[in-house]
Amino acid sequence: MGIDYGAKRIGVAMSDENGKIAFPFLILPNDKDSMSLLGDLCGKEKIERIVMGESLDERENENEIMPEARLFVEALSGKTGLPVSFEKEFMTSVEAHRSAFKEQGKIGRQEVDASAAALILQRYLDKINSK
Repeated sequence: MGIDYGAKRIGVAMSDENGKIAFPFLILPNDKDSMSLLGDLCGKEKIERIVMGESLDERENENEIMPEARLFVEALSGKTGLPVSFEKEFMTSVEAHRSAFKEQGKIGRQEVDASAAALILQRYLDKINSK
């Protein structure tokens, strides 16, 4: 499962059974229920690993949201017992917006969050599958 963590929304992506292709799955509001919903989703979908977007700037410094994101994913990992990998998310939202706009002509901010999560997860899958 890929996660694009944001202050207002959490984009979620999944992969196919073979771990080759990532796709947008859903968007959750980042509220008091999101941890529980994601924990339930991990069990229901038989998730084996969480891939969290690592929010860095162009100088490789953590953005202001990253400490909160790390705490969130550590809590989720503790709740589910799943391992966590971090994958750089630099420019994924811009790339997701650009790609979706070309395909659909117009896209809302929420759709971008799930698409960005899919790009994060795809980068991770490409890396582990190329070994």
